[in-house]
Amino acid sequence: MVHNMQLMVDYETLPPREIERLSRAIFPGEWAVEGRRPISTLLGSCIAVCLYDSALPLGGMNHFMLPQLNRGRYVDEDVLLAGDACMEALLNAMLNQGAVRRRITAKAFGGGAVINTNQCPSRSVGQRNVDFIREWLAREGIPLIASDFLGPWSRKVIMLPTNGEVLCKRMATSMVNAETIAREEQAYAESLLKKPAGEGGKRIELF
Repeated sequence: MVHNMQLMVDYETLPPREIERLSRAIFPGEWAVEGRRPISTLLGSCIAVCLYDSALPLGGMNHFMLPQLNRGRYVDEDVLLAGDACMEALLNAMLNQGAVRRRITAKAFGGGAVINTNQCPSRSVGQRNVDFIREWLAREGIPLIASDFLGPWSRKVIMLPTNGEVLCKRMATSMVNAETIAREEQAYAESLLKKPAGEGGKRIELF
């Protein structure tokens, strides 16, 4: 009975804090597709992309740290969740649940300067992520209809799959949670770069 009541929640009428409380949270290297339940995440230099098919309705969100990783023929399953593979995973999940490519639109957020950029002298992690997602969406023919990129902020992002709306709240990097986000993202990036292929997960062959 409780489960059925939750399915009947009109998320669009709730205040943002309650929507966030009821949302499905995703973290670096993750993605989710939902028909009703909101999806949320916290971003620093990472990017979150929200895909939406209004005809179903159906929405999905991912959260990736780096555009691409240098890798051999075999990689660990979680390493696939860098930007290029995370976008493919999200798009394929949308299509598998009935979305039609020509109807899909995108909104994207993140790329904030909350991680020390001295490690990337040519371009910041955030800027590289922004460049990547613009190029990827253009190549796939998916319109980017809204975005909030770069700047000295972390961001809280909540997507409503029922109508495709996305709530984005900027947060100053001096806040404790912004520092937490930066540590979380940097730890995730280091784990992707250092983890041997196949360790702790399924080995996947790339074609």
